[in-house]
Amino acid sequence: MRLARTLSVLAFALFAVLAGTSVASADVSAQVTKLTHSDAASRLTAAGITWSSSGGCSNRNNSTCTSFDQVNLASIQGAGVLKRASGCALVITGGTETGHASGTYSHWNGYKLDFRMSTCLTNYITGHFTSIGGGKWEANSGNVYYNESNHWDVTFYNCGGC
Repeated sequence: MRLARTLSVLAFALFAVLAGTSVASADVSAQVTKLTHSDAASRLTAAGITWSSSGGCSNRNNSTCTSFDQVNLASIQGAGVLKRASGCALVITGGTETGHASGTYSHWNGYKLDFRMSTCLTNYITGHFTSIGGGKWEANSGNVYYNESNHWDVTFYNCGGC
């Protein structure tokens, strides 16, 4: 799956060059659909996925909140695919709120969600995905599941087969 991701990046770079845009200035976020907190929450509820917030809030600029504001549609769809495929109860503990590590494929940019650790989820991930070392597991879709000991940090590069 890393090959597929590499080919996607190369295709994007080729498009950027042909379009007269440097790869460095090409806007990755223009390729994804962003959701409001309300829309994402509605979609998660419909999928049977819950979330918790240590601060009991959804303000994106407060690190004790759990926010879905500006989350990628593919991340929310990917959570739904994970729920259906695993059959596990899923609880999201981290979304797009401030306080996470920065980077292109970050929580803030809508690519990552944190899930509460559970035996069901851990067994599903470790039993169905490929270990790539360092506590990370890669799905066939290319999405990466990182065991951070007290939660699963998931990077959704795509919806995982929605």
